[in-house]
Amino acid sequence: MNSRTRAANSGVNLDVLKAAAFDLSPEPALVVNADGALVAVNEAAEALFGQGLSLLTRGRFGAALPEGSALVSLLNRALEEDAPVRERGVEISLFGHPSFEADGAAAPLGDGSVLLTLHVKGGALGGERTGAEAAGLRTIVGLGRMLAHEIKNPLMGIRGAAQLLKAGAKAEDTPLAQLIVDETDRVRRLVDRMEAFSDDALPVCTPINIHQVLDRVRALAVNGFADGLLMKDLYDPSLPLTYGDEDQLIQIFLNLVKNASEAAHSRGDNRGEVTIHTAYRHGVRVRAAKGQALRGAPLEIRIQDNGPGIPAHLRESLFQPFVTTKVNGAGLGLALVSKLVSGHGGLIDFESEPGRTTFRVLLPIASEEDISA
Repeated sequence: MNSRTRAANSGVNLDVLKAAAFDLSPEPALVVNADGALVAVNEAAEALFGQGLSLLTRGRFGAALPEGSALVSLLNRALEEDAPVRERGVEISLFGHPSFEADGAAAPLGDGSVLLTLHVKGGALGGERTGAEAAGLRTIVGLGRMLAHEIKNPLMGIRGAAQLLKAGAKAEDTPLAQLIVDETDRVRRLVDRMEAFSDDALPVCTPINIHQVLDRVRALAVNGFADGLLMKDLYDPSLPLTYGDEDQLIQIFLNLVKNASEAAHSRGDNRGEVTIHTAYRHGVRVRAAKGQALRGAPLEIRIQDNGPGIPAHLRESLFQPFVTTKVNGAGLGLALVSKLVSGHGGLIDFESEPGRTTFRVLLPIASEEDISA
């Protein structure tokens, strides 16, 4: 199997998956073993649900399905008939997403496992909003639009006050005052282009050095919510450029680093740590936005903290709106992060245990056409 196929360590016949061209299938495909556990997914399935295998395979696949699910019936028929079976108009409700409709096909693999392929109706994968994704965010789209105007007014006041402070500041304080001005301008641009969750907004992408983005995030963190923490960065200096919207990328990683910092602070022992790690993952590919061709070898950015970990009961729905681990949280931060990552043709997932939580973002590299444009 090529290095892009992600399969759990479960005894699945990898040669069968190779023969089926599993990973290269343009349709979302999942492999369910004889115990009802999800053991492999392809890139299209990850793009559909906006999550990687490590997140999708938490818990039993069968247990995640509602009682009487047509998917269960489809899988059972494939095993009973020992032949591929199809079903049109299957209602899909998985991994915390609102239900949506798809045509399903199930094929036995000969070892008790079944290959499940979905044809999603009403939109392409890999960046365009599917019916499930759109339904999941519909409730906050209107809220974002209503708040946009109210946000802009105080922003201008903050910017004006920061400029006055900058004019009278000592030389060593001038960079902090300029940081306030720059951040106010960035938030204003985000509101103007996105109105927080506007489905019509598209990222304004240019080739960009991801370390430039992360350095900006780090500067904001150490002068604010990460004060008192050990902030570490482990960068691969040879990384190529990514292709993205700088303001939106800052928003993605600012949210992730802020969450990590709050988790590290919650230890209460002055030993909190947050690490930002970048790497180049050879052979990993993701589908670009709007159903375009696969982009190769994406950049990996990991944000890790040594906090208490994410409660198990929230892990499957963590990227859904209004899901939060914070007492006074609104549960919109990670929903926004997931939306922005998806809009960049990327993937996000996480791993968590007591003492270590890691969020991983995969972003495509800029092509020669992107750079020369």
